[in-house]
Amino acid sequence: MNLSGLRSHNTARVLGLLRAAGAAGVSRLELAERTGLTPQAVSKITARLRDEGMAADAGRGAPTGGKPRTLLRLVPDAAHAVGLHLDRDELTAVLLDLAGATVAARTRPLDLGEGPGAVLAAAVEEVAALRRDGTLTGVGIAMPGPLDHTAGVPHRVTGFPAWDGFPLRDTARRALAERLGQDVPVALDKDTNAAALALALRADDDREAGDGVPGGRGGTPGRPGEAPGGPGVAPDRVGVAPEGSGVTPGGPGVAPGGRPSAPPEDGAASFAYLHVGTGLGAGLVLGGVLHRGARTGAGEFGHQTVQLDGAVCGCGGRGCLEALCLAAVARGDLDEAARVLGAGAANLAGLLDVDRVLLGGRVVAAAPRPFLRGVGAALADRARRAGEPPVPVALATGTPHLVAEGAAQLVLAPLFGR
Repeated sequence: MNLSGLRSHNTARVLGLLRAAGAAGVSRLELAERTGLTPQAVSKITARLRDEGMAADAGRGAPTGGKPRTLLRLVPDAAHAVGLHLDRDELTAVLLDLAGATVAARTRPLDLGEGPGAVLAAAVEEVAALRRDGTLTGVGIAMPGPLDHTAGVPHRVTGFPAWDGFPLRDTARRALAERLGQDVPVALDKDTNAAALALALRADDDREAGDGVPGGRGGTPGRPGEAPGGPGVAPDRVGVAPEGSGVTPGGPGVAPGGRPSAPPEDGAASFAYLHVGTGLGAGLVLGGVLHRGARTGAGEFGHQTVQLDGAVCGCGGRGCLEALCLAAVARGDLDEAARVLGAGAANLAGLLDVDRVLLGGRVVAAAPRPFLRGVGAALADRARRAGEPPVPVALATGTPHLVAEGAAQLVLAPLFGR
């Protein structure tokens, strides 16, 4: 029996409950009841967390006929994680505390084409600049795919062949140890997977808080794609489709306004996050779980062929969705870009039967309306032909640093058993 692993698992369960309780705190007895651990085991775990500065008293609970129970809370600033988004033309770095809140963020120009050495040096400097007193739990790196998440190695990133096979995760870990004077765990994933992870975790947080607003920013009659509370309204369970047809006056397929319905009874939600920026890709959450695939290469959405004799793509193929969509963006024809993106979204919805499509990335953020309208129309058209309700589409960008925050969660979330 792996006692060390078991202890780590139990600690993660307790930490997760402390995190969910927030500043109000939770008693040791409730921790024992909700984890199924003995009170003695909970006491040992919480004593160790207190000694490490990760837990602290949160006052006394309401009397229940006996001595009021001492409540414990998570200490958010006891440790931090850094998330790095290596985009083709810029680097974004964020510092998250244990509660998942962004403490600091930095963005600087970057040329991914300069190669691993120059990019890695810039990334290490950003981590050093963000580092705070306390424990650095790790650094998560998100970049364009394809890549091998398990091995921590990029493959042939479109337009940047020098990255193919470079041991980025392990090299970054050595470089950070040399710069920071400590060994720091490092994780690597695709930018779209990191964004999808951030959205899924945010959904779980809001569900626990009883917010009741599903994933993304649903449409309202006056402003399609924006939630009733305005930008930044967090989801309850990302990817849960609201009731009705999903059509509003703002455009077909756009999620309706108001307070949408609760998640399905089984709690399993599936969504596709489509990212349009310097490239085009997808992050998939299926049945509430981030889906990477057997070789961790799932979500290479931009390189599906949609025009057999189309223009040559940077990947070497012809008529790729990414090439056609970004060419339309470059011409300023956002309606055509949205139409192309919608064709891919409809294909994806038909293949995976997702609950919802969420749109993000700098191109969408700069002009959301044509993309909501165009993708919604394509999804609605497919639904009419299939004789089923359309898959709703909504904006997923509740923060300008979604990918970087998801990268930080690659190393932060496992501490809480997430």
